[in-house]
Amino acid sequence: MTPLIETRNLNVRFGGVHATRDVNFKLDERELRCVIGPNGAGKSTFFKLLTGQVKPTSGEILFRGQDIAGMQPHEPGRLGIGIKTQVPSLFNGLTVWENVWIAARRKHAPLQTERVTAEVLERVGMLKFRDAIVGLLAHGQRQWVELGVVIAGDPPLILLDEPAAGMSDTEVERTAELILEINRNHALVVVEHDMGFIRKIAKKVTVLHQGAVVREDTPENIMSDPFIQQIYLGKKPQ
Repeated sequence: MTPLIETRNLNVRFGGVHATRDVNFKLDERELRCVIGPNGAGKSTFFKLLTGQVKPTSGEILFRGQDIAGMQPHEPGRLGIGIKTQVPSLFNGLTVWENVWIAARRKHAPLQTERVTAEVLERVGMLKFRDAIVGLLAHGQRQWVELGVVIAGDPPLILLDEPAAGMSDTEVERTAELILEINRNHALVVVEHDMGFIRKIAKKVTVLHQGAVVREDTPENIMSDPFIQQIYLGKKPQ
């Protein structure tokens, strides 16, 4: 089976800095993968490569077998890649309903858009706030609205950059539940640093260190790996 997205020997250099080193990564349809690593590991660069914000120095990025390494930042959405960055990208002066409706209308016919908007807001738990102005919402609510904006286009792949950052414990729990629900119909790549959150959602974790993939395993095995404890948690092996 062809992977949904795959990178082959992916490299990026910024002057003398080798930001990613021969990264080989595969994600299947409806798979959920967390990508972790210490500061400077290359997580942000890898995310920007997948979203077209950074062009690789060498290597390939394949989406359903199509090389997309040279795509422009506005093109991933057209291909079926939904993107949620750490800072919500929303129309702050519009309502919750209007934000999701605009996203749904890009994909769906007029008669379907109202239904899809209502269904999406129900899924993310924001239907009762449909008439609220987005700019006045709490941080967690804004994050959920943006998740709704992303899934309104029904992309097969969703890329999330630290979706639980800045949230309360209750909001983190709700976000984990929401991501697992979204994963029933969509593949996700979640770039994250909070291992507590990762344990709630991940079956498989990819660890980056100094720009390279150093481990891929379950969260339990990753957390008990002495090498990962050393590079990620700052603990020396016993």
